[in-house]
Amino acid sequence: MDQQTKAALKQDKFVSTTTQGIEWAEEHRRSMIVNGAIILAVILVVVIGAVVYNNRSDAASVAFGAAMQEYQTPLAQPDQPTAPGAKTYASIAERAKASGALFQAVADKYGFTPDGQNARYFVGLTYLEAGQNQQAEDTLKKVAGGWDGELAGLAKFALAQLYRNTGRDAQAIDLYNQIVKKPTSTTPAELAQLQLADVYQSEGKTDDANKIYAKLKQDDAKGAAGMIATQKLNPSAGEQAAQAQ
Repeated sequence: MDQQTKAALKQDKFVSTTTQGIEWAEEHRRSMIVNGAIILAVILVVVIGAVVYNNRSDAASVAFGAAMQEYQTPLAQPDQPTAPGAKTYASIAERAKASGALFQAVADKYGFTPDGQNARYFVGLTYLEAGQNQQAEDTLKKVAGGWDGELAGLAKFALAQLYRNTGRDAQAIDLYNQIVKKPTSTTPAELAQLQLADVYQSEGKTDDANKIYAKLKQDDAKGAAGMIATQKLNPSAGEQAAQAQ
């Protein structure tokens, strides 16, 4: 086969391959455009969603800050005059109802943001302070079952205190044990153990309480929980140390 023939065959092969490529591209052009449009739409949705989330997160943070400021408003003192223009509340319950309404608004509007979740926890606390135990229990249960482990731990702790105050020690004990098994930075196991021992002691179960104190004394010898446990096991020594100071 001479060079001219070989060149012609190569040219024919190139033309054939190119033609097939063009034909394939033409056939798949519509699907490529559609797929590209879908990818672009997804990217736009993600970008817009991130912008909207950030904007709502910022708004939630501002609203939560305003609610927290209300929650921290000082109480009026009968023996002290209030400064001109200063805001005060006559009682904890009055303040709790006012700030609770603000926290509730944040939780309702921005519930999917971290500040919205925090606000719901404070709604539960303000219900407690206002003496609305059933509403407090319902709200704290929702927070305790939420995805934020740190916040859930705080809610369980507050819920356990509510159970104790309403004569439901068995439910409080169950929650304290849950915290001991799965502690968080906001609710360490040692804190729950101290509360658990206190419940047992209030029920007259001194041996059960002392077992917990003994374990805390051993495991947390230099920590605050260990020191409290030591004092609980030997109250007279604690009184002598306090008198010496």
